[in-house]
Amino acid sequence: MAELWRAVAALAPGNEFLQALAQNAFLQNALLAGLLASLACGVVGGYVMARRITYIAGAIAHSVLGGMGAAGYARAVLGWDWAHPLLGATVAALVAAGLIGVVSLRAGQREDTVIGAIWAVGMAVGVLFIARTPGYNSELMSYLFGNILMVSRADLWLMAGLDAVILAVAVLFHNQLVAVCFDEEFARLRGLPVGLHYFLLLALTALTVVLLSTVVGIIMVIALLTLPAGTAASFSRRLGAIMAWAVAIAMLVTSAGLALSFGPDLPTGAVIILLAGALYLAAAGLAWLLRRG
Repeated sequence: MAELWRAVAALAPGNEFLQALAQNAFLQNALLAGLLASLACGVVGGYVMARRITYIAGAIAHSVLGGMGAAGYARAVLGWDWAHPLLGATVAALVAAGLIGVVSLRAGQREDTVIGAIWAVGMAVGVLFIARTPGYNSELMSYLFGNILMVSRADLWLMAGLDAVILAVAVLFHNQLVAVCFDEEFARLRGLPVGLHYFLLLALTALTVVLLSTVVGIIMVIALLTLPAGTAASFSRRLGAIMAWAVAIAMLVTSAGLALSFGPDLPTGAVIILLAGALYLAAAGLAWLLRRG
């Protein structure tokens, strides 16, 4: 792996970022984290855009603070060293996704009310746990606002495992998920268990939110989940093509954001989102001009 980074740096000997990348493990971890998160981001972002559940993703994203706070409290106060913040985030995200699915499909409640409640309650639980945890937990703050430079090797392995699960499920159930996203009534008439696959879609969204929280933070997860897919959708109507382009776009903006923020010492997550937003606006404008021409 070290030889790979040195070879990359040799391609541009005058580039400060590439030189630092070859020498610093934390930058290598950050770059790999962005690439790993981009895989799930592009695939699941396509489903989220097609099903129009962006605000559900937002509620799940903010609820993970509760799981992270509980994990941090368990490690600091109860001595549970295995309680990693990302593990707590995964549990909280899946619970939030399950609650939204149950109430939306079974209880007949207004979905927007449930989303708002889970959004607020998850954040409140996280704030309470953080307040009761001794000392200042900089690790949890990095997940809230995003600090890709703090990603460790252990985080990378967990992210790779989540990626593998997400991509495997997406491949195995792609046709069913597409049917649920585009024509739920037709899928139900064909005998497809729509509720089950809707839960599956929410679970994929939850796992992807956990991945993205390590890159741009909980606050900006929605943007990175939707902007690459939205950019790709400006020029394609096929979901498969949108997903492939969204993965490539996410990889581009995460890598470029890391490189551009390195020299001036800017918050990497914010730079990534600004690049993704600028690219989306440019693509939308170009698509509009092409339609008018």
